[in-house]
Amino acid sequence: MRWGLFQMAEYVNLVTLSALGVTLFFGGYGGPGLPGPVWFLIKLFIALFIFIWIRATLPRLRYDQLMRFGWKVLLPVATVNAVVTAVLVVWL
Repeated sequence: MRWGLFQMAEYVNLVTLSALGVTLFFGGYGGPGLPGPVWFLIKLFIALFIFIWIRATLPRLRYDQLMRFGWKVLLPVATVNAVVTAVLVVWL
């Protein structure tokens, strides 16, 4: 029972994230020809399909792999980004 509730919560989260993404980034209910709620649902199902497809296709990383990636790749990239941005702001 607990595992089923956990899975249901993950899919509810996916639907919520898809609806938020459609509302903020994909024009919400706007579209030609059809009524607004129909367009919203079409966009929602497309976003949900893409999320589920990516989740099922890509392997999950272990916690130590994510931490190594964050410390060895993302932190230096973020530092270089901050330095370049500061130099460009001062220079321009």
